[in-house]
Amino acid sequence: MKLIIERAALLKSLGHVQSVVERRNTIPILSNVRMDAAKGRLSLNATDMDIQIVESTSAEVSKSGATTVPAHTLYDIVRKLPDGAQVEVVSSSDGGQIVLTAGRSRFNFACLPVEDFPAMADGKLGHTFKLGSADLKSLIDRTRFAISTEETRYYLNGIYLHAAKSEKVDVLRAVATDGHRLARVELPLPDGASGMPGVIVPRKAVIEVRKLIEETDSDVEISLSDSKIKFTFDDVTLTSKLIDGTFPDYERVIPTGNDKVLEVECKTMFNAVDRVSAISSEKSRSIKMTCDKGAMTLSASSPEAGSAVEEVEATYDSGNLEIGFNSRYLLEILGQIEGDAVRFTMADAASPTIIRDVADGSAVYVLMPMRV
Repeated sequence: MKLIIERAALLKSLGHVQSVVERRNTIPILSNVRMDAAKGRLSLNATDMDIQIVESTSAEVSKSGATTVPAHTLYDIVRKLPDGAQVEVVSSSDGGQIVLTAGRSRFNFACLPVEDFPAMADGKLGHTFKLGSADLKSLIDRTRFAISTEETRYYLNGIYLHAAKSEKVDVLRAVATDGHRLARVELPLPDGASGMPGVIVPRKAVIEVRKLIEETDSDVEISLSDSKIKFTFDDVTLTSKLIDGTFPDYERVIPTGNDKVLEVECKTMFNAVDRVSAISSEKSRSIKMTCDKGAMTLSASSPEAGSAVEEVEATYDSGNLEIGFNSRYLLEILGQIEGDAVRFTMADAASPTIIRDVADGSAVYVLMPMRV
């Protein structure tokens, strides 16, 4: 294999694929990135056996071939090369070594056999549809903060993606919950998505996809089956195994009888919660919300730090209510509200509260209260 590639192009592709490679690997080949050069393209492939990312970029290929190179070492070296450098990569005839040259720098890498690199079979992905990258970013950003990190309930360690009906309209719905808060976001069902199975996309795949689509405006093609999902756009393909489990019936968690409605300017609320919570104890992060006609007061106290109180102008017509929340959870939800005003629909101090953007009905957040 022999090729010349611009440092920026190599760094960008390497940055995308190397992030799935675990720093500590018991299987040596999984520490490597596979490089395939042919017909003016260099293809990079990395996997941890659960996720695989393949990205291709243009290169001057004078001799086709394939090899595998330590992913993090290669990335660190290319990152430290000067801007605008032309990088030459040449592999030995037996494929056991490559030489990377850029300007006056020269690096020798020991390679592992290409035949040992695992192939992640797609299998039959029976459902395919396209989503705009902005829509996919929105689905991920507005739900991923609620993904559980508790490994015992592994079926909550991802985003549940499925087709559903909302007021007789077909929608694609994304749901995440950790038992303390729930995020449910929907958008019109794309062509080709009807009849798709409900799938749980693992947290790591969600994080990697979100990083990959940061710089693109292209549509993302999503193909899935019961066990795998594939995201394809530009020159990138990410394939991931799905979580093999049953997502709980989240509709039962969303209360329907809440009758106390409070509306408040979102930015004002966010800043007030942020300020008052500075005094709450590090462990509980609790904050108390006291609602009375036409007013709301936020308060927090801790034996070590003292107490804090702040009044916030709000619209509220129901009876007196005191309710406590985890301030970090509340801030994470408020951070997803894009409109000017946020609506809290409550029942009592012990029941879950519904939080919504007044201007956008596509997202519903549920927050469990806490004793304060």
